[in-house]
Amino acid sequence: MHILDTTLFYAPHSGGVKRYLHEKRRCLTQMDGISHTLLVPGPRDALIAGGIATLACPRLPGRAGYRWPLRRKAWRDALLTLAPDVIEVGDPYLPAVASIEAAARMGIPALAFAHSDLPRLLGRYLGRSGVRGAEAWLRRLYARFDAVLAPSRVIAARLAAAGIANIEVQPLGVDAEAFHPARADADLRAELGLPARARLLLFAGRLAAEKNIPMLRAAVGRLGAPYHLLLVGGATARRLDAHTTVLPYEPDTARLARLYASCDALLHAGTQETFGMVVLEAFACARPVVAVPAGALPELVDAEVGVLARAATAEALAEAITALYACDRGALGAAARARVERDYAWPRVIAQQLALYRALRQSPRIATAAAADVSL
Repeated sequence: MHILDTTLFYAPHSGGVKRYLHEKRRCLTQMDGISHTLLVPGPRDALIAGGIATLACPRLPGRAGYRWPLRRKAWRDALLTLAPDVIEVGDPYLPAVASIEAAARMGIPALAFAHSDLPRLLGRYLGRSGVRGAEAWLRRLYARFDAVLAPSRVIAARLAAAGIANIEVQPLGVDAEAFHPARADADLRAELGLPARARLLLFAGRLAAEKNIPMLRAAVGRLGAPYHLLLVGGATARRLDAHTTVLPYEPDTARLARLYASCDALLHAGTQETFGMVVLEAFACARPVVAVPAGALPELVDAEVGVLARAATAEALAEAITALYACDRGALGAAARARVERDYAWPRVIAQQLALYRALRQSPRIATAAAADVSL
């Protein structure tokens, strides 16, 4: 079976979607009878079946290297040339429309993965009219797919409330071998210029507005010494203040795992998470998580593996941090690691996806019946 993933959420410094695609590709390429192609924006056209294929797209200024596809026909024709047996598309934009057209022509299943919450995103800028417009677009778009994958129950519920059907909850995963408690290094605090007794909390990811970095800093600032916040995902390494250090984006998995495993816990204040891969990475390193009760985070963080703040405020987050240090953090971390091994290791997650792909190939819901009408 030839599986093809395509998305525009792919750039040199992009986050969860890119990690998901690379981990999925790593697992699939180790399986007999499976080939995998990734089609993404790039600086030039390079169609490499079984590899990472690119189509030339202009860069978006100031957007971490992201590129925006403009050639719908070229994207569709590239998919036809690569000739997959199933297509999964990871965005609701031009690649999604091209994927519908290509899948209909080939008579193969096409799946959409709702990695982003488009109605909520547009609602931030356009209000209720933006939400309604985005929901209407997604209803029309996703009706053409054989299945719509949601990474969490909260996203599945939002899609269903918008009138979207054929939803499958498909959690993401983590490389439980690369992210491992054995990566811990007692020298990290000294490298950061911190005392050995520092209570070190980490956040890793894009330092974007929706991650609420000011809330993290304010919460740790309220507590003062010996608490310290390490933010991994900045442009350069620097000390922001007495209780905050920034390190650059870390593309190397082993080095990133060392940072997770060498801190006391992950601190997460994002209110728009559709899943939360960084939570799984911390869990895999046997580190508990302190998070706000928003988005998909409550589906991952409970009293067995961390502390969920009572509200998404700096005051509540500071209280939750204090509560964490009153707990047995070793027991929380061990439970977090066990949960990953049981539910979220990539081979288990990918096996669930493959079962769905095979079922849809046997009985596609949409693609073959829609071959004569792909207009949106």
